[in-house]
Parts: sequence; structure tokens; C-alpha cells
Amino acid sequence: MNVILLERVAKLGEMGQVVSVKEGYARNFLLPQKKALWASKANVEAFEEQKAQLAERNAETRAEAQALADRIEGQQFIVIRAASDAGALYGSVSTRDVAEAANEAGFAVERRQVSLAAPIKDLGLHKAHITLHPEVQADVELNVARSMEEAELQKQGKTIQELASEEEAAAEFEIQELFDDIGGAAMDDESGTDDEQPSA
Repeated sequence: MNVILLERVAKLGEMGQVVSVKEGYARNFLLPQKKALWASKANVEAFEEQKAQLAERNAETRAEAQALADRIEGQQFIVIRAASDAGALYGSVSTRDVAEAANEAGFAVERRQVSLAAPIKDLGLHKAHITLHPEVQADVELNVARSMEEAELQKQGKTIQELASEEEAAAEFEIQELFDDIGGAAMDDESGTDDEQPSA
């Protein structure tokens, strides 16, 4: 089935091209999203008449998207989630969570614009790709943590495993100090009894 592209579509073609696609893809995605028209004779003629306007509108939206991309590129968004001690999330972080985090930070991003290589199921720093326009993309970082304090430590480059081992080492040190104090006190008691002289 042939359609005329009203904007650039990745892996398909540029604006104005007539391309052949599967009917389901056209009906369910390209046409409802207003990314294409059926390539009938009337539509081809209408497109040719509107081509300059469409190109101008595309240039405007691309410029707006580029301005947003310049601001959002490389930003880090914090997402707080419950997780196990090993760092596995109870659930996952989705494209919706990324869009919400971006919106809370003042960036207008829709869920459908966000793509993840895979659902995020662990604490740590993760990448997300945002398509703001068919010709404009930006990459952001997600800092998935159990608390704001943990997010700050991860931002400094510490992994959840390093944090856990540091906490474990600190706990062991405290326990050792406690035993040393108890042992020292017991030795003081013993030496105190040895020093006492029998009364005459």
C-alpha cells in the first residue's frame, strides 16, 4: 500500500516521498498520527500544493524541538523506587516514568517520545533516548535510587554494591569497637581486682 509521507519517518523516508508500507502500519500508526496520507491521485496533488506550507511548519517544529533538545541533552532525572538490598527494583522504570520525571523538571516530554533499550529493573544510572522531532533526538540519564541521599551518592559515581559494602564495613567496625570497649572494660575490672591488697 502506498502512502505520501507528511514528515520524515525513521527507516521509511523523507517528507514528500511516496513509500510502500503494510496496510496495518498505515492504518494504525502513520495515518492516525498524521505522518502520512493515502497516495491517491487527489492526495498527491493536494500535497504538492501544500508542500511549501508543510516544509515551513516542519522547519518551525524542528527549531522548537532543537531548542528543547539543547536544554535537555545530558540532563539527569532522579526516580525514587523501592528496591532490594541487592539493588533489584520491585517493578521497573518505564517510559512513562521517564516522561513524568522530565515534566517535573520543567521539560515538555511525552511518553511516546521516550525509548529505553530495555525496561529498567535495577538501581543505578541508566540512559534514555528522547525523540523530540523526527529529525531531533536527545539523550538523558536516569538516576534510579531508593532515596535522594542514595541518588546523590550514585551521582558521585558510587554503585549500590559499593554503598552496601561501605555500610557493611562501617557496621563491622562499630561492632569491633564495641567488643574492644567491652574487652577493655573487662580487663580493667580484672586488673582492678588484682591490685587490691588483702586487708590485715
